[in-house]
Amino acid sequence: MVMPRHYRGMVWRGHGGKFMEQYTVSDLKNVARNIRKKVIEMVYEAKSGHPGGSLSIADILAALYFREMNIDPLEPDDPDRDRLIMSKGHASPGLYATLALRGFFPESLLSGFRKLNSKLEGHVHRGVPGVEASTGSLGQGLGIGVGIALAAKLDKRDYRTFVILGDGEIEEGSVWESLMAGNKYRLNNLIAILDRNGVQLDGYTKDIMPLGDIGKMVESFGWKVLEIDGHDFDQIIPAIEEAKKSRDKPVFILAHTVKGKGVSYMENNPKYHGSPPANEQEFRQAMLELGGE
Repeated sequence: MVMPRHYRGMVWRGHGGKFMEQYTVSDLKNVARNIRKKVIEMVYEAKSGHPGGSLSIADILAALYFREMNIDPLEPDDPDRDRLIMSKGHASPGLYATLALRGFFPESLLSGFRKLNSKLEGHVHRGVPGVEASTGSLGQGLGIGVGIALAAKLDKRDYRTFVILGDGEIEEGSVWESLMAGNKYRLNNLIAILDRNGVQLDGYTKDIMPLGDIGKMVESFGWKVLEIDGHDFDQIIPAIEEAKKSRDKPVFILAHTVKGKGVSYMENNPKYHGSPPANEQEFRQAMLELGGE
């Protein structure tokens, strides 16, 4: 489990009734860097996987799991825990690395990624400690999130549900049906985060299926929209804090990110949507740029 370099004591997470470590922005940058290093190690050892979209959400995952979410690795089934649905299930390396660093399971298990007899499947799998839903069939995660958020309302519980979406994924009609449902039920406990990195599969979203002004479209569905730089913690943290304060509607955080963030030859390169470093030289370059050996 990663411990902060500059420990700042504990902070009370009111709705869950627990104390959590208070991570500084400096701490979170370090966590995100470690997430990225783990991602590169995992996909290189497996010789397969999706590094690009895992690297683009590392900062968001660091902020959520190490500062903003009410979670406890020692009580992974706590009924009052916050939930996160990784709707873009191919970004499993990013989520698995985060969960391991947060203490949900030993970091040593990451070496089993995409290998036989390992629970760390190529797409997010419910059998992994800390994973709330199996995903990978794109377009399903927000609907799952709507159901979980609605259950919280019916059960009179205060936990929040976060859903991370990919921008290629929101071409799916089921996402927009879920947006309508979130508005209908006034799910102010539901926060969707769009990883707007502009790359899907083997090309750019602007060429494959232009998405237009996503913020305005989502607003027209009755959601509150916040637009941020998804790599700037001084924007990520205030946006999540503001989203938590919503009283009458769900919140959609449109996070502008860079595919392959942190590794120069992967950044904005569609090749690395689903390809690991091609050889040892690429692996070493990636690790060096991320501050590893």
